[in-house]
Amino acid sequence: MKNKKYLILLLISTVLVLSGCTDMSDINSESEGIWNQYFVFPLSWLIITVAGFFNENFGLSIIFVTILIRFAILPLMIKQTRNAKAMQALNPEMKALREKYSSKDQATQQKLQQEMMQLFQKHGVNPLAGCFPILIQMPILIAFYNAILRTQEISTHSFLWFQLGDPDPVFLLPIIAGITTFIQQKIMMAGNAQAQMPQMQMMLWLMPIMIVIFAFNLPAALPLYWIVGNIFMIIQTMLVKGPELKKTEVAKPKGAK
Repeated sequence: MKNKKYLILLLISTVLVLSGCTDMSDINSESEGIWNQYFVFPLSWLIITVAGFFNENFGLSIIFVTILIRFAILPLMIKQTRNAKAMQALNPEMKALREKYSSKDQATQQKLQQEMMQLFQKHGVNPLAGCFPILIQMPILIAFYNAILRTQEISTHSFLWFQLGDPDPVFLLPIIAGITTFIQQKIMMAGNAQAQMPQMQMMLWLMPIMIVIFAFNLPAALPLYWIVGNIFMIIQTMLVKGPELKKTEVAKPKGAK
């Protein structure tokens, strides 16, 4: 039941972010509010400044700044991935405890929670540690999303075959954004026993579909940003989870037999 609640919250948050439900007025140095002055405008300024080094090429600027930001939050992402791996290693013991204390009465459930906390303390794992990196990085990524959407200079420039301020005319960027989102999630779920849960399987397909739908109607600069971020995350996850991914690939043929 808790997983369903988290799923609904995640979907609502994604819809709010992707739909740009915040202030959509052009961002500049005179924009008021803490969010605009300390989050969105500095990133907008960075995009414009970097574009100057690329002969006013805002497409290259978005790519460069996206990679720069991803490197900046890389330690948080690595910490999140390692914590997830540590929690995954405890899955057999956690499952045994749930089976041992399967009764739903309050006393049994309290005993289960106590045993769980002792298990986490024994192995030095914090079950909430994986949430903190997400909470820290999300404002940065959402602010960058807003900066791209609200920087007037971006909308008047083109990159490759598309106008940054208009939807991709051949719909190639939305499709690539959806595919890279799917690959990113698939790699992150590799080796995770919970990945086979119906909720997780639904998210594996639902998120890429949502990305494609939104990207069809949003300025091309945004799916460009998503694609670069996804590719970075795919490479990062493959490096961090390399041995784990190899074990998963080796296990597939054995399972098939």
